[in-house]
Amino acid sequence: MSDPVRLLVCDDHVVVRAGLLALLGSAPGIEVVGEAGTGDEAVALAAKLTPDVVLMDLQLGEGIDGVEATRRITAAPPEAGPHPHVLVLTTYDTDADITRAIEAGATGYLLKAERPEELFAAIQAAAEGRTTLSPPVASRVMARMRSPRPSLTDRERDILAQLAQGLGNRDIARALFISEATVKTHLGRIYDKLGVDTRAGAVAVAKEQRLLG
Repeated sequence: MSDPVRLLVCDDHVVVRAGLLALLGSAPGIEVVGEAGTGDEAVALAAKLTPDVVLMDLQLGEGIDGVEATRRITAAPPEAGPHPHVLVLTTYDTDADITRAIEAGATGYLLKAERPEELFAAIQAAAEGRTTLSPPVASRVMARMRSPRPSLTDRERDILAQLAQGLGNRDIARALFISEATVKTHLGRIYDKLGVDTRAGAVAVAKEQRLLG
């Protein structure tokens, strides 16, 4: 028999984490070697325990989020040995979340609504370096590839740049000598083009796609 997949679980919700540990404890071919409640803890334990796979939530409480934790885990220096594969397990399936996680080095992206059997199979696949995406996530990725987003106008880029500096609508309006209503209209168009629904998501995608110059 092959060795079981050594798994580190990271989720900031204690009850959710306990449920995952109970579920995974009965899964064949999987051995949970540790648990983390924060991104920083996950990075530290990944280096210490050298698991095969890290099951990573995206939205974590204090400290770094799951995307940054994924980036740090998968960017470990070669001399540290082979880094674990990271399998995202989250409730979020926006384009921005998916893009950030994959670009950070995640091997797979699974939604918490998946059946246990799908989770077990995804963990096994991740251990082998194979990609697994939940069907809704795969659909989003394919749709995005088929329909590239239109480019932003100069004004939209100006507003996005102000947004990246943390300015609110009123301050953006003052800086660009336009009305708050105009700012809101442009923000709505920016969100649609970038496939996001929050200011933070817009800034994250803009940085990843180098839209800020």
